Amino acid sequence: MSGGHLLIERPGLFSSLQDFGRFGYQHFGISASGAMDTVSMQAANALVGNARGEAVIEMTMLGLAATVKAERCRLALAGAEMPLAINGQPAEGWRAHELKDGDRIEIGGAKSGMRGYLAIAGGLAVAPTLGSLSTHSRSAIGGLEGRALRTGDRLALNGAPHGALLALPPEHRPASTKAIRVVLGPQDDYFTPAGIETFLGSDYRVTEKTDRMGSQLDGPTIELADGFNIVSDGIMNGSIQVPGNGRPLVLLADRQTTGGYPKIATVISPDLALLGQRRPGDIIRFQQVTAAEAEAAVRVHRAMIASMLEAMREVIAPAMELSTERLLAHNLVGGVCSAFE
Repeated sequence: MSGGHLLIERPGLFSSLQDFGRFGYQHFGISASGAMDTVSMQAANALVGNARGEAVIEMTMLGLAATVKAERCRLALAGAEMPLAINGQPAEGWRAHELKDGDRIEIGGAKSGMRGYLAIAGGLAVAPTLGSLSTHSRSAIGGLEGRALRTGDRLALNGAPHGALLALPPEHRPASTKAIRVVLGPQDDYFTPAGIETFLGSDYRVTEKTDRMGSQLDGPTIELADGFNIVSDGIMNGSIQVPGNGRPLVLLADRQTTGGYPKIATVISPDLALLGQRRPGDIIRFQQVTAAEAEAAVRVHRAMIASMLEAMREVIAPAMELSTERLLAHNLVGGVCSAFE
């Protein structure tokens, strides 16, 4: 059923619409943006039967509260450990829930991790900007009027859910690690050997100066060979600049498109989701890998996502109707062999 919506009653700290991002516009100065943790985004979408890149609500540190204003609505929460309640009753994350008109969801503050992802079956009936619903608030592009969600916003829904209710078992959910893998360069020659050693051999703490644009880290000073200014060049997701204070600045989804500080290294794409879940106070350490090792890690990462999606299983809610259609969708007599084979 189209025409329904989700009424936002408490938007949280910074909740916005995000998908994989918009690409092909950096030469116009337009950032790609997109979800900070695309693994959790894909999981949430798969749980409700959406395509992996369907736009979701990305919540930062604090969750939100909303009421369903539609005949039916299916949703799933993944990512940071955020408590979920439906009509005041605790509900599980990493699984789909079927809601009806008037039902209310409440998502609390993150107990661990930084960002939660709320996917809604059928997606959101919001017009894309340059091929994407991703919100870039600094330039007021995408999402809902190019901004974070506000109290009273009505997110139009595309349609009613269908198919099985799915859940992802805990053992198949993404795991966090302390080490963030990087490939050195492209300006690692701007740093002394001692500076490189400091960068790779030290713990760095995520500071309060962290957002969707980048994460300023605190820790030992990285020694430069000769100055910290370069001719501005392109910035990508995961570029690690070192400004004049000698401490690394990791640029993320809403980064600027060019920058004039030397980049000591670049985070490999499989570890960007890990960075997206780092919160102020968390400790990280950088681990050097070669370009070939980074490419191998991408293949492993893709296989991990495929395995995660395959591990999703149907859940039977207590009040769920056991219809003929549902029963016939399952092999109820597995192991029986035909006498004619």
